[in-house]
Amino acid sequence: MIHETSAGDASGLKWFKSSYSDSSDINDCVEIATTPATIHLRDSKSPQGPHLTFAPAAWANFVPYAAQS
Repeated sequence: MIHETSAGDASGLKWFKSSYSDSSDINDCVEIATTPATIHLRDSKSPQGPHLTFAPAAWANFVPYAAQS
């Protein structure tokens, strides 16, 4: 996993929210954007703030772990 401290070059990414997100507060969820080489994750409350960047293999390992929590 690569941790980025600012949104930097992420401004051109197309971000998506999960269909499972709470619709009562549109800013209360995480968003994801993908490129062929990376998966980006950010807090919808702070779209210009820091985000996490995962390599595809790291993302594939993270998702099952997060689903168990």
